[in-house]
Amino acid sequence: MVKSSSLIVAAVVLFLAAASVASASRSSLYRVTDYGARADPKTDSTRALSDAWRKACSDPRPSVVYVPHGRFHVRDLRFEGPCKSNDILVRIDGTLVAPSDYSVIGNAKNWILFHGVDGVRISGGILDGEGTGLWSCKLDGRRDCPTGAMNLHIANSKNVAIDGLTSVNSQKFHIAVTGCQNVNLRDITVAALGTSPNTDGIHIEKSTFVSVLNSTISTGDDCISMGPGSRNVWIERVACGPGHGISIGSLGWKLQEPGVQNVTVKRVHFVETTNGLRIKTWARPSLGFVTNVLFQHVLFDSVKNPILIDQNYCPGGRHCPRQASGVKVKDIRYKSIRGTSRSKVAVRFDCSKANPCVGITMHDVKLTYVGGARDDKEATATCANARGTSSGFVTPVVRYS
Repeated sequence: MVKSSSLIVAAVVLFLAAASVASASRSSLYRVTDYGARADPKTDSTRALSDAWRKACSDPRPSVVYVPHGRFHVRDLRFEGPCKSNDILVRIDGTLVAPSDYSVIGNAKNWILFHGVDGVRISGGILDGEGTGLWSCKLDGRRDCPTGAMNLHIANSKNVAIDGLTSVNSQKFHIAVTGCQNVNLRDITVAALGTSPNTDGIHIEKSTFVSVLNSTISTGDDCISMGPGSRNVWIERVACGPGHGISIGSLGWKLQEPGVQNVTVKRVHFVETTNGLRIKTWARPSLGFVTNVLFQHVLFDSVKNPILIDQNYCPGGRHCPRQASGVKVKDIRYKSIRGTSRSKVAVRFDCSKANPCVGITMHDVKLTYVGGARDDKEATATCANARGTSSGFVTPVVRYS
């Protein structure tokens, strides 16, 4: 794992250095205002941004697509590659605003999509998804609500950097990275109400060499979620809350499903989240797996479920598969973890009967219970079908089975 982690860090450093050198020699500037964009609520600037992108994409020189200060209203946008240059900066100094009527883009899946690009950097700015109306529709239990659009989706791309971006009030996921290679997210801010449904902060799937650094995420679902095929993921210095924590999964819904491997989560602070460090799989047959995961230097502040492996995952408790999860969970390490739990059970390993979790290690873990009486601060652990070891000071005590 040390060697793999070093490679991830080295790849990120080299990529950022290359991007910095390239930015100094940029020669083409495409201002969206030159193509008709206006920072007023009456102007639809969708076409202007699309035209500026097409010009930059067809330019063989390094180029910049520039969005100045102001609020620019846009519908769903697609930034398609491949481009003639692998050095394009999308610089946003202003705010991009989605339609306030959620039905306009509610079935589009993506509000802003970068697809098939190589060597793109997205820097600064605010994405305002205007999602509150759709949240209310879903929370009211209405059946005519659209699924919702993600604020930003990076798909089937490589060598992408996103820095200094703020995403607020997304209808669905805020940022998704799928089918990608070498994507770095740094200094990201995500903000949505803790009651907002299905608004994962950052979702990663079928992607390798992805890093999330120095970011703050407040939302109504997972702060960061990793789906099938997430490999070589590095998450460090992230503040999470409110939200559902950092999750691997859910996994195992399909029989044929790529696994998750080589994940590092370090220096994360969870504040009043529903979950902390979670692995979740459906209780049904699957060829998926989770292996080589490190959780280290983590602080929990009044978290309901700080450490959780749930291989009987079934949100809502309806139509649960109630079979044995086929997802194999192996080599999961918890090191230097501190904090408080709102639940008496601070550590819960609920693994598959058919495929017990193996290779769990806990070292230097101290969790206390804050939900009980003054003299009842001792947290507990439950363990089913999990095999591992503990070393150093570990509380609550885990009795592996």
